[in-house]
Amino acid sequence: MQEKHYDSRIFLAYLLLTTIVSGALVMVIEVMGSRVVGPFFGVSLFVWTSLITVALLALAIGYALGGAVADRTRRPALWLFAILFVAGVLALLVPVLKGPVLKASLPLGLRTGAFASTLALFGPVLLLLGCVFPFLVKLAARELHNIGRVVGGLSALSTIGSTVGTVATGFFLIAYLSVDQIFAFTGGLLVLLSVGYFAFFQRRWWALAFLVLPVLLYQPQQAVSRVMADGTTVKLVHSEENYYGSLKVVDYQFGDIHHREMIIDGMVQGGMDLGSGQSTYEYIYFMQYLSRGLAPRGERCLMIGLGMGMIPTWFERQGVHCDVVDINPTVEEVAREYFGFHISGEVVVEDARYYLNATDRRYDYIVLDVFSGDITPAHLLSVEALGLMRDRLRPGGVLAVNLIGSLKRETYMTASVVKTLAAAFDQVAVYPAFDPRTSEQGVGNLIIMAYQGEERRLQLDRRAISGHPSVLPLLRDQLGRRYRFPADTPAMVLTDAYNPIDFFDGWLREFVRRAILESTDWDILIS
Repeated sequence: MQEKHYDSRIFLAYLLLTTIVSGALVMVIEVMGSRVVGPFFGVSLFVWTSLITVALLALAIGYALGGAVADRTRRPALWLFAILFVAGVLALLVPVLKGPVLKASLPLGLRTGAFASTLALFGPVLLLLGCVFPFLVKLAARELHNIGRVVGGLSALSTIGSTVGTVATGFFLIAYLSVDQIFAFTGGLLVLLSVGYFAFFQRRWWALAFLVLPVLLYQPQQAVSRVMADGTTVKLVHSEENYYGSLKVVDYQFGDIHHREMIIDGMVQGGMDLGSGQSTYEYIYFMQYLSRGLAPRGERCLMIGLGMGMIPTWFERQGVHCDVVDINPTVEEVAREYFGFHISGEVVVEDARYYLNATDRRYDYIVLDVFSGDITPAHLLSVEALGLMRDRLRPGGVLAVNLIGSLKRETYMTASVVKTLAAAFDQVAVYPAFDPRTSEQGVGNLIIMAYQGEERRLQLDRRAISGHPSVLPLLRDQLGRRYRFPADTPAMVLTDAYNPIDFFDGWLREFVRRAILESTDWDILIS
């Protein structure tokens, strides 16, 4: 029995709307997938590879399966909108299932776990959306002689929808809605398309009752608070999404001890003791004291990458005027509200490479701290970019680079960063912010100092060194201890044309991510 519709022109317009919306929502799901998986498994190359692979496989299977079913059924419209309904329900369930799925996938390892969780969460809904296109062609193509025009037109509309979905997600949805709200919106639209067909074209008015599903399945984000096994209370005090990632502020409290951390895309950026206002992470002290020790009379600083804002705040207390450039506008707001960030200088929301090209200002200190652990902004670690930083230094100025690197295992990329700096500067020195003698893997924060001219003596008054009690012993023992790679260490000069640091250091990203997962409450990362 063939399906009948009350007004074929209105129904055709509804099919065209379905084409655009389903094409748009495919891209919404694909783009937002990184925001679901990223805070847990990271946003590194292998996570994006998993997302793209799952999307392509699911859509390909969906196209083939949808075509086979469309040719065998006499009621393609009913099947089409039933498929859209199920796809909508699956999209609505992503926020509900993400926690259990991500936790269950972790024992598989970071790479396999990222792929498995992506497949489980997004594979089914993308497969169903892949089934949609063959049904649309089946319904829209009346005769064989116009099949090419129909397929071409629907493909164009679907692609336009995908374009709209990508732009809308990147420029609007992420800015104003949480991840869970975006999936509720996506699932709700798919359910609405399905219900609209059954109610208004099939006169099955009872279908309108299913419009309550998005309301029933949506779970407003609850404040996350946990008590760890040692009695420490962990509380998520701030969480938001924007174009550049997921940003969280987490408090840890045990008795009178109260610490606060900033987390971006699941990577801890640093921590503060709220009682003393001191950093609980040692690398910040290394960057401050090493910079000052090599240029003790500096008056002007540029901080590239704000983080919690503790380094520029410290420089200002030393009488050094500090400017900051950061691409993420939210970071400044969070640093001011939750970490007491305040400087007299300018905060520029801009890509650092663009700023370095455009500015004519010169600085005594440039502090480069933009490496989250998952992704290294390669455009700031090429010999061309480092040459720009050199040119923005005053005579006697120094560049301080914070890098998560390796001194023992697979040192190729870490040594390459050092070699690249040496191609741009006369003097380059590596100072580990940990003790390499007691570190089995030799992985951690490396502070790399670079400057022009003759080698300088590091002017450190160890009696004046202050810091949080938890890191003070390391500071007094390790600060100023230089590490030198053996002369025959393999390395290359990184350039704008060829900079494979994320590929060769993939193992390092996984190592850091495992450490984060071992030390941070999983529900904080997932929420």
